[in-house]
Amino acid sequence: MSQFDYDLFVIGGGSGGVRAGRIAAEHGARVALAEEYRMGGTCVIRGCVPKKLMVYASGYPGQIHDAQQYGWEATAGRFDWSKFRGKLDAELDRLEGAYRGNLGRSGVTVYDQRAVLSDPHRVTLADGQSFSAAHILVATGGWPFVPDFPGSDLVMTSNEVFKLDEQPESVLVVGGGYIACEFAGIFNGLGTKVTQFYRGAQILRGFDDEARGHVADAMRARGIDLHVGCNVMEVKQVEGGLWVKATNGMEQVFSKVLYATGRVPNSAGLGLEEAGVVLGRNGEIKVDDYSQTNIPSIYAVGDVTDRVNLTPVAIREGHAFADTVFGGTPRKTDHELIPSAVFTQPELGTVGLTEEEARDAGPIEIYAAAFRPMQTLFAGHDERVMMKLIVCGNTRKVLGVHLVGDHAGELIQLAGVAVKMGATKEDFDATVAVHPTMAEELVTLKTPVRTA
Repeated sequence: MSQFDYDLFVIGGGSGGVRAGRIAAEHGARVALAEEYRMGGTCVIRGCVPKKLMVYASGYPGQIHDAQQYGWEATAGRFDWSKFRGKLDAELDRLEGAYRGNLGRSGVTVYDQRAVLSDPHRVTLADGQSFSAAHILVATGGWPFVPDFPGSDLVMTSNEVFKLDEQPESVLVVGGGYIACEFAGIFNGLGTKVTQFYRGAQILRGFDDEARGHVADAMRARGIDLHVGCNVMEVKQVEGGLWVKATNGMEQVFSKVLYATGRVPNSAGLGLEEAGVVLGRNGEIKVDDYSQTNIPSIYAVGDVTDRVNLTPVAIREGHAFADTVFGGTPRKTDHELIPSAVFTQPELGTVGLTEEEARDAGPIEIYAAAFRPMQTLFAGHDERVMMKLIVCGNTRKVLGVHLVGDHAGELIQLAGVAVKMGATKEDFDATVAVHPTMAEELVTLKTPVRTA
């Protein structure tokens, strides 16, 4: 008989924690999991899934316009926010049920309340129950960060945006990362008047500079009033909405203000420091390649570790942890060459090095093209797709792929396979094009546009 109540206690019911708990249970471990809000975590409940459904909803007016250009008699009418909200809530309920069902079938005991660490082998629930565990896994994700300024309590974050009772007539989006840019595109597509502030010189910091500029130009062309080098000084509640004063001298009233100025690890108040766990400067849990903290019995996966903050990465980290600790198969999660997509409008897909990163690593060749794709060209659009390959001048390996355009997220998944396998520019060239497609440009870029 074990001296512990459980072999594993997971704190957090998001993608990483649920995968870890389920796989550990399938390996024969006695597992419990505590979640204080809703099962599914940020991605399922207030992130990737509802966001992508809103992206789909916001894209239909443009599709209807294009349909007219192709000869269809079609009109958009009015967007029914309440109808969409009802269907969205029902879909999230379904997904949460699926998560619970998978845990139940695996034999995981679920506690629907907050849990904190009492010591390296014990957790205490909000109702006072206390359990011992041989291993504790913290998978509590991240939390939106809002800086402190006059009126900061009046703004909303991505946590609240999915719960709006009605569509705002106007919205100020503050931030320049992928969440801010995605929501700017969503509200703009739905017909809300969108203004966006970003304090930096260009949106989407950390992505390829050329791709960032391409997305920013397209966002402005689609009607988003984007201001860079600009920040909020003050917000006040007034008749008709929220009055905002900006650093560029602008004063304006908006129906809503959405802050998307980054996320921080959700590690506060969990008893981690009291248990001796080392945290980083921003509250991230420091772990090794096997997701183990400096306290041998305590592990952490996902955004709370602030390694690569993507849902599929959290899932892989959780799975690798369970295989390592309970499956007898030590496994590290590979954090290199991870494809990702930003669901701006147009989309951005990326894998590997940016041009700026690659320049510092050695000689490179840049292959790039910007063109008007067939489908939207016929409909009268001026917007261009951008495709870019970064090639090592010595090994000929493709070091990075950056795509801007419709379906870039779908395309980058497959390009990511090639880059992960170490494909060279000649491997791309040897692949016959699929015609007529946008993606064929990836294998028909013959001459570098520049070298460095």
